[in-house]
Amino acid sequence: MKTFNPFFRTKLLLFFIAFISAGMLSQVVDKDNLDKTETTTPDEIYWDVKAYSRTWGLLDVKAIDKEGHIYDIKAIQDSDDTSILNVKALVNGEHLPVKLIVKNSDALYPLKAIANDGSILDVKALDPDGEIIDVKGISKSGNIVHIRAIRPQNIMYNIIAVSPDGNVNSVKGVKLNDEEVETVINGVKVFAHVKALTQH
Repeated sequence: MKTFNPFFRTKLLLFFIAFISAGMLSQVVDKDNLDKTETTTPDEIYWDVKAYSRTWGLLDVKAIDKEGHIYDIKAIQDSDDTSILNVKALVNGEHLPVKLIVKNSDALYPLKAIANDGSILDVKALDPDGEIIDVKGISKSGNIVHIRAIRPQNIMYNIIAVSPDGNVNSVKGVKLNDEEVETVINGVKVFAHVKALTQH
């Protein structure tokens, strides 16, 4: 019966390992030489946050500070996954968290942006005629809080996020626990996080 010479077997094994390693190295080199512009996703893609009604159309949703300065609110996409996007206020180069805060004496949950010093900015829908419309958390289904822009006539708008290429997510409050206070950010008691979620 024939048997392999141990020395020959060792040489064969080393040759096989070297062959595989060279193949893997060539794959790494090829990967490094790929055209980055075709394979790299931009770091951040901003989705516009709007109030929407089938009857009344679209309104801008903005953050407003105590001095009346108006700032954009965006849902921010930082990967290929668009199912859950963070919602932020873009204020003087910073991304401020947007949250539903504990309502205290308010009938509904106010939607606010929270600055680093604990001050809060109102989040409002803006009518083209200059009307400023409240945006609130109005009801809860499981761990989802429904957010609406509400005119004084009790006309309601859904809050949505729209991507640059026309995709739409729903902006909702999300509760991770059953407590009234979900978390505290810069001294502000938060009722629910705010996310732009894929519509089903």
